[in-house]
Amino acid sequence: MLLSSWEASFVKSFKEIDEELSLDSSIDSFCSGSTAVTMIKQGDHLVIANLGDSRAVLCTRGQKNQPVPIQLTVDLKPNIKSEADRIKKCKGRVFAMDEEPEVFRVWLPDENCPGLAMARAFGDFCLKDYGLISTPEVSYRKLTPDDEFVVLATDGVRVK
Repeated sequence: MLLSSWEASFVKSFKEIDEELSLDSSIDSFCSGSTAVTMIKQGDHLVIANLGDSRAVLCTRGQKNQPVPIQLTVDLKPNIKSEADRIKKCKGRVFAMDEEPEVFRVWLPDENCPGLAMARAFGDFCLKDYGLISTPEVSYRKLTPDDEFVVLATDGVRVK
């Protein structure tokens, strides 16, 4: 019950954020956007919602009491088969440029732009009709006595 209730709340919240962003004319979000990661801790339960390549990493203690990082999220990039399949089904294209063969990107159907390296994001409305979504992937973890802290991380935040 805990996971499904929180999952529904996260999905609804992420959808509302994307809708509000689309209505804010002071932010140029047509060909730009952001990823996100958020977490709720309830007792010894963690519920994590991830969008794009923001990450949640848990520090736990190993058998020799050393710190061990555990990535709690998956980077939601276009090279993941299920993400690429959704994008292609919506007529978006997924491929890597010759200069960066390891970086798969999302492209418009008939133009080699914008080349977004994410499969999910807030904003980037030029790609929303072509498979880019703002629905987070929601995961769960029960904490143990060895777990110490979680780092929520993102990059590319620019404040004017």
